[in-house]
Amino acid sequence: MSEAIPVIKAVDHGTARLLPDVDRERAWLLTVDGAPQSYVDLDEPTHLEFEYTRRLGHVVDRAADEGDPLTVLHLGGGALTLPRYVSATRPGSAQEVVDADGALLALVAEELPLPEGAGITVHDADARDWLASAPARSVDLLIADVFGGSRVPAHLTSVEYARLAERVLRADGLYAANLADGAPFAFLRSQLATFASVFEELALIAEPSVLRGRRFGNAVLLASHAPIDTAALARRTASDAFPARVEHGASLRRFTGAAPVVRDADAVASPEPPAGAFSVG
Repeated sequence: MSEAIPVIKAVDHGTARLLPDVDRERAWLLTVDGAPQSYVDLDEPTHLEFEYTRRLGHVVDRAADEGDPLTVLHLGGGALTLPRYVSATRPGSAQEVVDADGALLALVAEELPLPEGAGITVHDADARDWLASAPARSVDLLIADVFGGSRVPAHLTSVEYARLAERVLRADGLYAANLADGAPFAFLRSQLATFASVFEELALIAEPSVLRGRRFGNAVLLASHAPIDTAALARRTASDAFPARVEHGASLRRFTGAAPVVRDADAVASPEPPAGAFSVG
């Protein structure tokens, strides 16, 4: 078998690189302009390499009884790591993936094709535009992992966006978003305040070192009208290679403090990561 070689291609929003993992035969790292976007093992789609992706995997695992199919909307595609995970762990799930980088989607389709019958439909579209036209109360789980380079776009941070997300979720549906910030957490706190103005139940998953402000890093925001199984999530995230905490209730309200609700008129993208925080090669 010939050795896999890197694939480098200009896409709509930068330069994408697919880099083979020398330790796993059909595993690939996807970067865009040097920022890691996805890691996928085509032979083992349940392998979640990135810590934040593993935390989102725990969310998927606790979203319904084991093996039950879900209706999932993914905002942000990358190499389709989480859609592949859902398909493998919850056969029969109906999934839609929305990503504004059509050239990147085409590259992934060509180089990392989905298996037959995966139940995953991919759309080249803006995430917020898609939400605005999607059927109401149609989704069990909405996963947002949208980054323009290394930043969450401003139009996906406002209360107007949060209301659109809420509209497509079923009554007991769950919103999960991958965010990134560092001390003093102006962006992350504002996101918590914004989603708390739309949903009754919130939780936040992050490493203690990130929450203590020692470094810039990822945090997974969860929002729902129904209770979130924070105890089960806390047990799972605590046993990961890089343990994380699940903040909710009073401790999360203290962390949020008096942060303002973000509106379209004053929305800004998430902060630029410090040099080297996420870059690869």
